[in-house]
Amino acid sequence: MAGRSAVSKAPQAFSAFQKWVFNSYGYNKYGLLHDDCLQEEDDVDIQTAVERLPQPLMDARNYRTIRAFNLSMLQRYLPKEEWTKIEDDVKYLEPYIEEAKRERLEKEEWEANH
Repeated sequence: MAGRSAVSKAPQAFSAFQKWVFNSYGYNKYGLLHDDCLQEEDDVDIQTAVERLPQPLMDARNYRTIRAFNLSMLQRYLPKEEWTKIEDDVKYLEPYIEEAKRERLEKEEWEANH
């Protein structure tokens, strides 16, 4: 866990095409982030990463997910001003996934050689 830094948003310019693709996914209309859509059941590294999230990040993820399910059941979207903007769509799980994957691969290698 050492060496992990807080997720920071670097200033970035996005093309019109990138914005169109981002909006076409649709999760932003529910206020979700990309990493909120990753399924823990499909990947052991994602499952491990989610388990390691600090409580504030886990609470925010759960809130966004519950709100999205509720909106989906009501067949509604958030007001447009509340949609996730492409600039705000940080990959907050990425460092945790990378760490979990590194550890899993190291363990597999060790088990194969010992």
